[in-house]
Amino acid sequence: MVTTAAPTEPLHEEYQYLNLIRTVIDKGESRADRTGTGTVALFAPPSLRFSLSDSTLPLLTTKRTFLRGIVEELLWFVRGSTDSKLLSKKGINIWDGNGSKEFLEKRGLGHRREGDLGPVYGFQWRHFGAKYESCDSNYDGKGVDQLQECIRKIREDPTDRRIILSAWNPADIPEMALPPCHMMCQFYVHLPTKPDEKPRLSCLMFQRSADLGLGIPFNIASYALLTHMIAHVTETEPHELIIQLGDAHVYKDHIDALEIQLKRIPKEFPKLRLKRKAEHIDEFESEDIVVEGYDPHPSIAMKMSV
Repeated sequence: MVTTAAPTEPLHEEYQYLNLIRTVIDKGESRADRTGTGTVALFAPPSLRFSLSDSTLPLLTTKRTFLRGIVEELLWFVRGSTDSKLLSKKGINIWDGNGSKEFLEKRGLGHRREGDLGPVYGFQWRHFGAKYESCDSNYDGKGVDQLQECIRKIREDPTDRRIILSAWNPADIPEMALPPCHMMCQFYVHLPTKPDEKPRLSCLMFQRSADLGLGIPFNIASYALLTHMIAHVTETEPHELIIQLGDAHVYKDHIDALEIQLKRIPKEFPKLRLKRKAEHIDEFESEDIVVEGYDPHPSIAMKMSV
């Protein structure tokens, strides 16, 4: 008698992340780094792919991820802000180290006030090419609003192969407290194949430097949320987030914590609900973004290297 194996459930997408950490720890190259902490690194691992369909938000579950920080930081990027103190006032301290007076002086940017990060992510997204003065200056109408241009192309020219959002501006890097790690993304509109279907929206993000312990859980959720928000205002369906990493590394002082995380079994990803209809990307407020069904394993402390 011939028997066939029972179909297996597809592997949870979070295992892509966990398996990458295992590979980096076991087979990565030991390297010095800018912070002096030391890393184990792998260059250009296979890309990570996460479904965004059915309102899914790939918020990692094998440790609690700082959801409020992800939301507030992304909205801060979208508004073009470069003042870390705006986040600090909300209890989001992820940029405090890079915005401290000591760090700015070390970067040769001691003429700036504390918290002025220079022309980092949000400035490049909304004012690319404008002359940076300070985080308190008004840049309305200055530079290229790349984010709005991406939204326009998704609506009006969905097969364009240049729907690109870039934070990497070589001319401005000397002025930045920290050059961008997640440096570019490209959006792709999948055209409908049936009359009643909506176009679907995917995002491919390239990250030159990837801190697998602390940074990547943030980055996955942030670009997934950005794709959901852009899909909302362009009336497309969120489809997929693909992330390609350059230098994928584990800080040596994170290894023990990550060994704990690697023993945990992933849980179901939560769902994202946007509470009201927004016509423009700038209309979103943190209270509009509701994440339902997030039931992660407990937090695991890891030190941020600056």
